This record gives sequence, C-alpha cells and structure tokens, in this order.
Amino acid sequence: MMSRVAGTAAALAGLFFYAVSTGNGQTPAGASRSSAVASPTYVSLYLEVTVNRPAADVWQRFGGYCAVAEWMKNPCTITSGKDGELGAVRTLGGGEVLVGKTPTSYTYTQPVKDGQPYNLYHGTFEARPVTTTTSKLIYAFIYDNSMLPDDAAREADKTRRAASFTERLQNMKKYLESGDGRSTVR
Repeated sequence: MMSRVAGTAAALAGLFFYAVSTGNGQTPAGASRSSAVASPTYVSLYLEVTVNRPAADVWQRFGGYCAVAEWMKNPCTITSGKDGELGAVRTLGGGEVLVGKTPTSYTYTQPVKDGQPYNLYHGTFEARPVTTTTSKLIYAFIYDNSMLPDDAAREADKTRRAASFTERLQNMKKYLESGDGRSTVR
C-alpha cells in the first residue's frame, strides 16, 4: 500500500512540474530546442605581442573589461554586474560574461543563445610580465566553427580572426610604446 501511495505521489509531482514548466513558457525537459552541436570542431588561437612597457602599466591602460572597446573599435557597455567583477556582462559578442580574472588578465565567455548553435566561445586577454620593463599582450580564445559549411570556410574564418586580433594587439603595442599618450588604435 505504501509503495502505491509513493508511486502516485511521484506521478502527481512529475505531472505538476511538467505543467509548471510548460505553463511558464519554458521548454519542457526532453523537448528538442537544444543548442548543442552534434560534431563540434574546436579551434583555438593564441596570439601574443611583446610590449616595451611593464605589465602593470599595460593593464592600467587596457585591463578594464570594456577597455577593449577602444582597441576593437566597437561600442561596449556593462549591462549587468560591475565592471571588472566576476559575472559582469558587457555588450560585445551579444553579451559576454566575465568568468575569470587575475591581477593582469580576464577570461570571458559568450553564453548560449536560444535557438542558435552554441559555439563555446571563450577568450582570455592578458598582460603577462616578461621583465620589469617589458610584457606580453596575449589574446587566446577557443570556439567551435563547425557551423561553417566546409573546411575551407573554417580555415578562412580562423585566418581572418587571427589577422584581425593580431592587428588589434599591434595597435595596442603602438599606443603603449608611443609615449605621447595619443591613441594610434584604428
């Protein structure tokens, strides 16, 4: 008798949770709205440039979570949380979330977007000390480019991204080493 009552209670609880999840606009568990990619092809890029400036100076100038806006020439605002704190969301990439940081680096991700394949995009920007007067600007990221139609398109995308971010790092280097405070970022 007790097992019948427990079974009935479990069935009613399941029915209740199903009704609640479908009644509030959420997709019920098991429904096909996955953003997962069946056969991802992960690409990683590691780009660096040496700068004749201490890492602390580099980070003071370009370490803010939205400081990237200047060297990328994209508008950036913090839409949630506080600039530089874990969980802060910036407008770049459709809403990038700050998920990790050190005194001279931060890591972010582009979250899952409803109805779109998830590309797992994560990036890290770092000013790494080399000596007391030099540092490396490092931009490393990983993403899934399997959504592109073929290997040629995937390779072209990787090449384009590498060239674009290398140019941006070079522009930051020019700015930091110019010594006159004028931005040469294009």
